[in-house]
Amino acid sequence: MAVHAVRLPATQIHGGISANLSQSNRKPNAVFRFNCDYSKRCRYVAALPSLREDDEHGRDNSVRSMELKKILEDSPLLPKPLSSSQLAESESNGSRVRVAYQGVRGAYSESAAQKAYPKCEAVPCEEFDTAFEAVERWLVDRAVLPIENSLGGSIHRNYDLLLRHNLHIVGEVKLAVRHCLLANYGVNIEDLRRVLSHPQALAQCENTLTKLGLVREAVDDTAGAAKQIAFEKVNDAAAVASAEAAKIYGLNIVAEDIQDDCDNVTRFLMLAREPIIPGTNKLFKTSIVFSLEEGPGVLFKALAVFALRQINLTKIESRPLRKHPLRASGGLKYFDYLFYVDFEASMADEVAQNALRHLEEFATFLRVLGSYPVDTTML
Repeated sequence: MAVHAVRLPATQIHGGISANLSQSNRKPNAVFRFNCDYSKRCRYVAALPSLREDDEHGRDNSVRSMELKKILEDSPLLPKPLSSSQLAESESNGSRVRVAYQGVRGAYSESAAQKAYPKCEAVPCEEFDTAFEAVERWLVDRAVLPIENSLGGSIHRNYDLLLRHNLHIVGEVKLAVRHCLLANYGVNIEDLRRVLSHPQALAQCENTLTKLGLVREAVDDTAGAAKQIAFEKVNDAAAVASAEAAKIYGLNIVAEDIQDDCDNVTRFLMLAREPIIPGTNKLFKTSIVFSLEEGPGVLFKALAVFALRQINLTKIESRPLRKHPLRASGGLKYFDYLFYVDFEASMADEVAQNALRHLEEFATFLRVLGSYPVDTTML
């Protein structure tokens, strides 16, 4: 399985290339800088001398633009997107689909991506935002990102990103999380003094770690903790991570299944640029987000459109409306919220369509995030 890391905030080209090629700044190799959303990380591509403004061969701008396009296409910094024919083929056999996930190799998100797309090319991303942007910019075909955990609850960051980006939920995958205590070979459990992992993973193993008397140290992700333990070759610390991470980084599994609750399941969303066509041949789920005016019983009325039609709600989450967090009414100020709701129905069902038409009558904002098959399997 091929793996390519993506650090994507550096790869976006907004309105063109910001390069000063005036008479006073000509150089044999001009350096073009990509505009990017985040000023901290930008990549550079060296252009050929033939792209200088004073082209001595007399070639016009269109020819030089084609040369620049060729440079960008050939650049290893910009993976080539699949063609429409390749996408159709990859959908049928599950191969060559590039799937972004957050974290490094050995992360639970990588396992979720492989469960969702068994023959995929997994692409690790540093941040959740990066994975969203990778799909939007055609650097990958899909993203598989966590949205909720049975013990830790919702991943609020990804709820916010669902609204900020124009991707569609095309599926879900549920993954049973089994934490292991990993250390370098030769290190015994009684030698350990510290343990590194993601804060949520540390919380999920609270009882075991307390019994062992280990000092917790939070890091960005579980697999990253395993990678750090292996690379630094520490003898007094361990990582809480997956068994797969132990294989990848050459660590010893000191203890298995150290989570406090065996029913530890994370639900991941499968995201794509285009929605899928909902069907009625299997159990479907639909995810929406909406906002309401302030007033007594307004949320009750919104949820009643589903109850009246016997539509089961499986999830409801509220998030602050960031651009307008406070609203004045009658001399008082109220918090403004967005409501994310999952319900068991396909948008191909007339009953679901009628429910949303009803909701539209008093919702100030409504967006369907996706209508997709329910994952009825467990790893």
